[in-house]
This record gives sequence, C-alpha cells and structure tokens, in this order.
Amino acid sequence: MIQQELAQKKREIIRLFLKKGFLVNSELLNRLDEAKDIPKIEEMLKAGQESKDILIWEETGKPAIETKPKEPKISAATNIKVTYSYKEDPKKREPQDFVDHFNNRYKAIEKILKQRQELNDTISISKIQNKREKGDVSIIGMVNSKQVTKNGNLMLLLEDPTGQKKVIVNKNKPALFKEAKDIVLDEVIGVVGVSVETVIFANNLLWPDMPNKEIKKSAHEQYALFLSDLHVGSSKFLPDDFEKFLKWINGEIGNEQQKNIAKNVGCIFIAGDLVDGCGIYPEQDKELITKDVYQQYRECAALLSRIPSSIPLIICPGNHDAMRISEPQPQLSKDFAKPMYDLNNTIMVSNPSMININSSTDFEGFDVMMYHGYSFDYYVAEVDSLRSQGGYDRADLIMKFLMKRRHLAPSHLSTQYIPDTKKDPLVIEKIPDIFISGHIHKTATANYKNTTLICGSCWQSKTLFQEKVGHNPEPSRVPIINLQTRDVKILKFGQ
Repeated sequence: MIQQELAQKKREIIRLFLKKGFLVNSELLNRLDEAKDIPKIEEMLKAGQESKDILIWEETGKPAIETKPKEPKISAATNIKVTYSYKEDPKKREPQDFVDHFNNRYKAIEKILKQRQELNDTISISKIQNKREKGDVSIIGMVNSKQVTKNGNLMLLLEDPTGQKKVIVNKNKPALFKEAKDIVLDEVIGVVGVSVETVIFANNLLWPDMPNKEIKKSAHEQYALFLSDLHVGSSKFLPDDFEKFLKWINGEIGNEQQKNIAKNVGCIFIAGDLVDGCGIYPEQDKELITKDVYQQYRECAALLSRIPSSIPLIICPGNHDAMRISEPQPQLSKDFAKPMYDLNNTIMVSNPSMININSSTDFEGFDVMMYHGYSFDYYVAEVDSLRSQGGYDRADLIMKFLMKRRHLAPSHLSTQYIPDTKKDPLVIEKIPDIFISGHIHKTATANYKNTTLICGSCWQSKTLFQEKVGHNPEPSRVPIINLQTRDVKILKFGQ
C-alpha cells in the first residue's frame, strides 16, 4: 500500500514537472525512493513559484532543493526604453519614393534651420530667380553641385522645392571659404548673402547643427559600457582579450576601482558587427575560422551569455551582420541570430536607433543614439579637413561633422539606404545625450555641445583588407561612461 502511494506521488511529481516545462530523467526517478524527499519536492512544485527549480544531489545521494530565481526578459526593465527603432514597411520601391524621401529630409532640416535667428526671413528660391536688382537675401537649399570656378572661388548650386540658385563663396573670405570646402553634396544649408542678377554672393553659411544643451547627470553612480565590432568567426578575433573582458565584468580581475566599476555597470551597448559574416569583402573566406554564419552567431551568443544576465545588452546590427546593408537596418534577423534572442538580457534595436536609459520619476534619463557608422568611410575619403586631421584615427571629428549637419549620411552616395516616403530615418531630429558608433575599429571620445561622442573599439586584429585600405585598428578597448559625472574612461584589455 505504501509503495502504491509512493508510485502515485512520483507520477504526480512528474506531471507537475512537465507542467512547468521540465523533463524528468530516470536517475531522478530512481532516487525518489524516500518518503521524506517526495513531500519536499511536491510542496515546492505546488507552491506555484515562478522560478527555475533545480534538483541537485549531495554526495550522500539524498536530494537537496536549490531554488534559482527566474530572471525576467530584461527588455521589460522600466529604466530602459527604446524610443526609436526602425520597423520596416515592406513594399515595392518606386522612383517617386526617392523624391518623397529627399523632400521629407529637406523639410525636416529646413525646420531646424529656421529656428536660427539669421534665417528668420528666408524666402523661396523661385521668388529671387528672376530678380535683377541687388538685394540682401537668405535662403535654405539642398546642395546639388559644388565646383571651383576659374577664379578660384567656390560655386554651389542650391535647390529647394521651388527652384535652383547659384551661390558664390569668395576665396577672399578665408574663414567662410574654409568652412565651405567641407560642404558635401545633398546636405541642407542656409545662406545669407547678396543677390546679384543670377547668383548670390554668400556672406554667411549656416548649418542646422545643435544648440548647447544642459549636461545631464545621474544622482547615483552607475556606468554605461560600449562595445562594437566583435567579429566573431574571424581568424583575427581576439579570444584571449575578450576573455579578460569577461573576467573583469564578472568581478574576477582588476584593482578595487576597476572591480567597483564592473559591479556598477547598468547596461552594455553593442554597436554592430557582432560576427564577421560571409562574403563581406574580397577573399574574406581565407580569414574565417568559422565559415557558417549560423555558427558564428551561436559562438557569439555563447560569449555574451557569460556577461552577468542582470546587465541589459542593447544591440544594433552593422554591415558585417547577416542582413541587408541598406540603412536603416532593422533588428538582427531572428532567422540567423536566434541564439542572440535566446539570451535572457538582450534588447534588439535597429541601426540607427534611440534608447533612453536611467529614467526615474524625478529624472528624464539619458537619450543614447546608436549608429554603427557605415557612412564614415565616405566622409574620410571625401572631406579634406577630416582626412588631414587624422581620418580613421579621429572618429570623434567624423561624428561632430555629422552632428553639425543633423544627418547620419547626408550625401546620396555615402551609404546604401532605403527611401522612406514618410520621413528620413537618418535625420538627427532629437539631440542625444550620448552618441555611440563603431565600424572604424578605433576608440575615440569627445564632448560636442554637451553631447558625449563615443566610438567603440573592436575585438579583431588587422585584416588583409584593412591593411590594403590603410586602416589601423586599435582593438580590445572598452569606453565606459560614469553617468553620475559624465566622465569617460577607456579600459584596455589587449596590447
């Protein structure tokens, strides 16, 4: 009779385990042979705990019950809010979509420019197109073309929805001329000058830029940490350096100050290129140790799973990830990157995206803009001042250049993009507190009008392709910002 009751209780326990999603192996069933053990397990399961209940066996062979709290999916955390992440509206693209896209961009940046006092009285180009008399004017236009005249002056062709107008920037105004040399095609600018027959002689050039904003600081010590460009799967991936990072974030290595920082990391941003991908550049396969992109994501997820699950990982894609290059890029593909979604603490966002962190009832939090940085290559190649001041070694200057233009890729050729008929998702409409990027494999930090600019490092040594194009990566650096002071430190985990 007693044996029948024990058997019945065993069946009931199996049923309860299955109901909670656990499979019971034969070893456990064989050990459930003592009446005093069964009631403990039965009581635990019937309590309806929302937890993972793990049965472990002591050396005596008797079961002991250890309860491990079930960690909620971290994206539900109240102090992390995704305020913008692109969601694609699949449709066939028509030529008119490109027209609408650029019109939307023009209107968005025109609205920003008109907030400037110097451009309060702008008029449309059509109203001055046929005016022959001399007069002061101010206009807003998109740069259609740019060339140097035979006299060495700079001539721009600006257009708005009503027409086109030539603008001359005279070399005899050296400060203005120097600024004008950095103008790129398709950006939207304001011009104040004198209209004389068919041209405007510029006295001032105005960019949408951003005003100085008040610098926000958290009331409590907490850190945000920034990674990018892991390139898992590459033979150039640096596992030893990343292992040091993992040990540090788990509090296993470092001095007291460094361990204190690790203990107070509130979130980690990863700005794209989690894996090396396949077929990204010529002969890439020769530098891949893992040639299956599915396996690359499995390996990446295995590494990231070793970061404490209490720390949210906010992840956007990059140009090496298994998805389209055209921007905005949606969230990482669940088809390829399912292991990343299976992690308990990942928050997937698009490239670009805006995330608010550390908000509370009496603090609005920090707005963090993430952009992988695929357009950076174009501006290093095309803008003399960026190239002469360090090029790829000065990501902070590239980021300032784009912030000044309030657009992440103002030139048509600077990135592949998807035309959006409702708005241009690459316009920087809201000024972030922190702007994070990656892509160029070299850390840089700066403050631009109280916006913290941070370009992440990488975890990959120099590839043959980078050697050919002149990249000099500086891997295994981790920028980290103290949200209480807004100071940025760079932790070094490699040579």
